[in-house]
Amino acid sequence: MTFKDNLLEGKVALVTGGLSGIGTAIANRLAQLGARTVAAGLPPPSVAPGTHGTHNAPDALDPGVQRATLDVRSTEDVERVIGGFERLDIVVNCAGVISRGEEHQIEVFERVLDINLNGTMRVCASARALLKASSGCIVNTASMLSFFGGGLVPAYSASKGGVAQLTRSLAIAYASDNIRVNALAPGWIATPLTQALQDDEGRAQGILERTPMKRWGQPEEVANVAAFLCTPAASFMTGAIVPVDGGYLCA
Repeated sequence: MTFKDNLLEGKVALVTGGLSGIGTAIANRLAQLGARTVAAGLPPPSVAPGTHGTHNAPDALDPGVQRATLDVRSTEDVERVIGGFERLDIVVNCAGVISRGEEHQIEVFERVLDINLNGTMRVCASARALLKASSGCIVNTASMLSFFGGGLVPAYSASKGGVAQLTRSLAIAYASDNIRVNALAPGWIATPLTQALQDDEGRAQGILERTPMKRWGQPEEVANVAAFLCTPAASFMTGAIVPVDGGYLCA
């Protein structure tokens, strides 16, 4: 084990986008460390080719993780879910979508930004009072594409660049409330989001050739970094954007 089993005992955590992929791995890890964890998101939709959201089979969650329905595009829905907590120590924002090849269409562009960026802000703003009461923390999900562009995904790239700047800005704004705000920047992680790329021999080869560690990351490896950011070991960290990418950004 990387961490003590009871490291987060007594803590309460909310993971948006917690019903699949990296979000599920983070929700499971926080629960395994003793936090009462709620994974929130929308029921699994029918997903169009090239478009991936934050949803998959709910049984990927550990039995101890609670589930809640949440649409981060709705301020009312966000306030409903967060209003159901009496205490909240940890918020992890993983809700997000990508629509490869379609994001030059303005309506798709707007939808991706509303979920990935505006949704993150809605959750942070709504959770602030509860997190202040517990001196809690926020972990947002940025991306490699917070640092460079993606021609097929202008909305995703813009939204993740926005998440990085939002994280830094809220770290400053929330510091007086003793709330730490950091972000993960995952690289190429083996999830349903990247399955099409994993299955494309040419694309996969290019990704692995550039990645110094020469493999795909696993959701659990991102979850371990998220868990670290939620512990006292990261007590003097705020405003950090932490790559979890096998060295892709430095290659």
